[in-house]
Amino acid sequence: MKRFIKIAVIYSVFMFSVLFIISISYKSLKMESDIPSSYSDQQLQIYKQLWESMNESADMFREQTMMFALYTWGFLLLAGYVVLIYIYYKDIKPMVELQKFSKEIAKGNLEIPLPITSNNGFVEFTESFDLMRESLKESKLREIEAENAKKQLVAELSHDLKTPVATIQATCEVLQVQLDRKKEALAKGDLSGGVDIDKVEEEVGYIAKKADTINELVQSVFHATIDDMKEVSVNVDEYASTMIEGFITDLTEYGKIILDNHIPECLIYMDKLRMIQVIDNVIGNSYKYAGTDIHVGFKETEEMVNADGKKCRFIKITIRDNGPGVKEEEMPLIVEKYYRGNNSKEKTGYGLGMYLVKLYMEKQGGGFEYYNDNGFVVELLVKKV
Repeated sequence: MKRFIKIAVIYSVFMFSVLFIISISYKSLKMESDIPSSYSDQQLQIYKQLWESMNESADMFREQTMMFALYTWGFLLLAGYVVLIYIYYKDIKPMVELQKFSKEIAKGNLEIPLPITSNNGFVEFTESFDLMRESLKESKLREIEAENAKKQLVAELSHDLKTPVATIQATCEVLQVQLDRKKEALAKGDLSGGVDIDKVEEEVGYIAKKADTINELVQSVFHATIDDMKEVSVNVDEYASTMIEGFITDLTEYGKIILDNHIPECLIYMDKLRMIQVIDNVIGNSYKYAGTDIHVGFKETEEMVNADGKKCRFIKITIRDNGPGVKEEEMPLIVEKYYRGNNSKEKTGYGLGMYLVKLYMEKQGGGFEYYNDNGFVVELLVKKV
């Protein structure tokens, strides 16, 4: 735009300079007489008549020439401005509008449509630009809808978790009161009743531990909602590997879980809460969809290259069931968010379990693999210190 204005100014200065030259030339065309002093009166009279006749013709020619020059100058000036205006509306103005439009797009304003006219050389480009705007607008709307759906899902999950947490905590309080009364009775020598104190304590401790875990999950979900679905944090620290066996043996509600061997004792990197979630999701899925005994084995791997390209040692946790496995066409999809297989229609869930397993294992610096082998097999790689 600045270059166009500069050209218009230069053209105007040039044309008015030409007009100035024409006016100077007009004045210089005036004829001057030089009558010799040796002429007689009769000759002088004849010369004067001839001069007046010639001067009259010269003035007429000068006037005609001046008029022609002015008309030509005016035509060229007008034609030049017409050409400049045509160029402005055909090329410059659409380009300026495109620049303004691109700035609005950069600001995130996708509601302003780009005017499209057929009398400029940017029709196809303008149409493509406006199509891009529409595509970005639709993409943004889909993103907003997806975010709202995620928030709604998180809110539903939070609501679903609150009730059982409250029930578990209330049950723990009742059991604890009964346990305290029984202890007081025993202390006084009352041996009536057949309550297994150790068993009750074990159950109370288990319920309390599960309630604490669910509470932590609820807090994570609420934080995720507040932060507009930003990524849930994973806080990795050093722990004893034997803790993982404890996580598995605590899962008494998932049928028969058989430990094929014991985990090698060492230090590992993990987020305790996320690792509990991972194991709970994997074993819970096997129990839900296979309904068979679940075997868990441990093995220390040789040096492997992780996602960062560094050589590390891992503890491999292999969890397998003897169920029908997963259909081959569904294998790549089960780690996608909100995906639920054909066999899950009558099962409760949100399609987040395996997605979270993969996410949490990678965030802990480990790995995750799965395949069919006379049932469904999941391998978890936990990084050693």
